[in-house]
Amino acid sequence: MLHRALMLVAVMVCAAPVLAAETASEQVTTFTLDNGMEAVVIEDHRAPAVVHMVWYRAGSADEPAGVSGIAHFLEHLMFKGTDTIAPGEFSQIVAANGGTDNAFTSFDYTGYFQRVAADRLELMMQMEADRMVNLTLTQDEVRTEREVILEERNQRVENDPGALFNEQRRAALYMNHRYGVPIIGWRHEIESLDLQDALDFYADNYAPNNAILVVAGDVDPADVKRLAQTYYGPIPADPTIVPRQRPQEPPQLSERRMVMNDPRVAQPYIIRTYLAPERDPGAQEKAAALVMLAEVLGGGQTSVLNRKLQFETQTVVYTSAFYSGTSLDDTGFGLVAVPADGVSLQEAEEALDKAVAEFITEGVDAAQLDRIKFQMRAQQIYARDNVDRLARRYGGALASGLTVADVQAWPDILQAVTEADIIAAAKEIFDRKKSVTGWLMGAEQEGTL
Repeated sequence: MLHRALMLVAVMVCAAPVLAAETASEQVTTFTLDNGMEAVVIEDHRAPAVVHMVWYRAGSADEPAGVSGIAHFLEHLMFKGTDTIAPGEFSQIVAANGGTDNAFTSFDYTGYFQRVAADRLELMMQMEADRMVNLTLTQDEVRTEREVILEERNQRVENDPGALFNEQRRAALYMNHRYGVPIIGWRHEIESLDLQDALDFYADNYAPNNAILVVAGDVDPADVKRLAQTYYGPIPADPTIVPRQRPQEPPQLSERRMVMNDPRVAQPYIIRTYLAPERDPGAQEKAAALVMLAEVLGGGQTSVLNRKLQFETQTVVYTSAFYSGTSLDDTGFGLVAVPADGVSLQEAEEALDKAVAEFITEGVDAAQLDRIKFQMRAQQIYARDNVDRLARRYGGALASGLTVADVQAWPDILQAVTEADIIAAAKEIFDRKKSVTGWLMGAEQEGTL
């Protein structure tokens, strides 16, 4: 035991100079084009490569009612072609130039990116700017891609009881907000999406004043600005685009509970999700406390829930806590418990509730919090070795309503969280009236809620 303690001290002492040598922030330059397009340039000259990303402030939560999945559908259709690029040719050109490309859709944004050699950045900008305004689609392309998305839903959702369970829980957690609608869309609405739906969403959301350019890698900010002005600058702003105003949640006054049975489920489990505040620009302290709360409760082998439920009472075989604050509107804080053999879901839930209540009474272990903060600081430093992660960190934050200053302040705000902050966050967040408790079990299993 003494040897292990000395080893831990030695590791921390050796690592301390690395943390102390951390620079204040990444080499980040920002500018805004005359048409309203924001840009972030992150310099990293260690390799002659670059990540080029365009983020649109248009995700699934921005879809009109009745056309769920159209944001994700349009993401697929953006690769079909323009007046100058044939369908499918975009990715072929990227690959022919030694790069890779892809896209993604979230609740709050849609993003497109390429990883290429630094001297190919101009070509990427030229093509991305082209499809920002010159997308061409046919009825046949829309029908074909709709079938692709339906099959994607089959594989990722319909064939996965956990994914179906997650959809149902989110729909119960959000009574009014579009976060309760799945990103890929409800199947019956995907089936009816058509060419006009795609063109309407494209026209309403894809414009430079609704986009963020992020370039990370071996670049000079002045060169990036010159290229952006050349290719994105001539695209006119859309005056109809205004800051997003979404339907918000009404007061949640009643706990919601659900049981889902599926014969494909081999291991039953419990998830409880609470409505939780997101990171707000200039006011990220509460979100930081929730990040730390999730780590303290369920962040690993030394977490509170793991210690109390797996090792002390042996009522569960797995526990977790999760929270993601990078969200434009209210997000969720979740607890997970997988009961041990012979333990019912009811017993596991009661043990989970008891462990959380004891934690709030006992408080945060200072040594555990110090370890978590040390690990987070190290992870943030090591993350700077990955320009793709850096680009995503800034792009995701800005597309979710935060600023560059918020991103750069975030590590220090996390480090400033105290034990008292965490307990205060726990007392506020664990309000059963703002929660959904779900049991997922096999068809032959029964439970009462």
